[in-house]
Amino acid sequence: MIRVAGAPISWGVCEAPGWGHRLPADRVLGEMSALGLTATELGPDGYLPADPAERAELLGRHHLEVAGGFVPVVLHDPGHDPVPGVVRALTAWSGVLVLAAATGAGGYDEHPDLDEQGWRTLLGNLDRLDAAAADRAVTATLHPHVGTMVERTDEVRRVLDGSAIPLCLDTGHLLAGGTDPAALAREVPGRIAHVHLKDVDAASAARVRAGEVSYADAVRAGMYRPLGDGDVDVAAIVAALTAAGYAGWYVLEQDTMLDAEPAAGEGPIADVRRSLAHLRTVAA
Repeated sequence: MIRVAGAPISWGVCEAPGWGHRLPADRVLGEMSALGLTATELGPDGYLPADPAERAELLGRHHLEVAGGFVPVVLHDPGHDPVPGVVRALTAWSGVLVLAAATGAGGYDEHPDLDEQGWRTLLGNLDRLDAAAADRAVTATLHPHVGTMVERTDEVRRVLDGSAIPLCLDTGHLLAGGTDPAALAREVPGRIAHVHLKDVDAASAARVRAGEVSYADAVRAGMYRPLGDGDVDVAAIVAALTAAGYAGWYVLEQDTMLDAEPAAGEGPIADVRRSLAHLRTVAA
């Protein structure tokens, strides 16, 4: 048996400025529950109630637990200490802490290169945050992500070689950044503590890497696909992690933008349903 969770981003709910129409939490959580999912990630800061009791009541109404949450944070600036802010958030945390090495620019359409001092700072902060989370019985992971400081294959390798923090294996963002997620799952399964499953059109991703189209425009045009409809080898990834004894969450994520509120029973739920069916087939 594998553990499968949902994520608000599959319903178009994102922290990036100007991302699009944001569906209310009650609808998103209700549709997750209707699909048979048993957990969700938290979504952007403030999307679910910050108060633990209020959040538990909302999730309880939909029979969901928390699988984790995505936290973009600036890690490379020697003049900024990210640890106190993350530690404050951990006082009310549950699930896996999914860190991304934010550029500080907002959104995911820029990818500056780091100098050596920036890399030393980023890697040191990752280890500090990994330890701070472990002290609070929380698993921290680093999420390679398009438009962050850790996007490309060489940057993923530098994190693996230069820090001890586990990875969130985001299958779509890795492929979009030029890394084969199935090969990475086979090579370093012991460094993977959380999984975001998404499929991606490799040709669209190549255009983003080449600077021919922005990340936001590529997502708007459908770069991310339901599982089985793109170029990610989902079956190979699940097989490699299962063989290695992976027992964490598989979070269904298909980054989506919405222009308006879909009719009841329509919209993102249809794509998540297709992804869930494909995952159940390859994991059987």
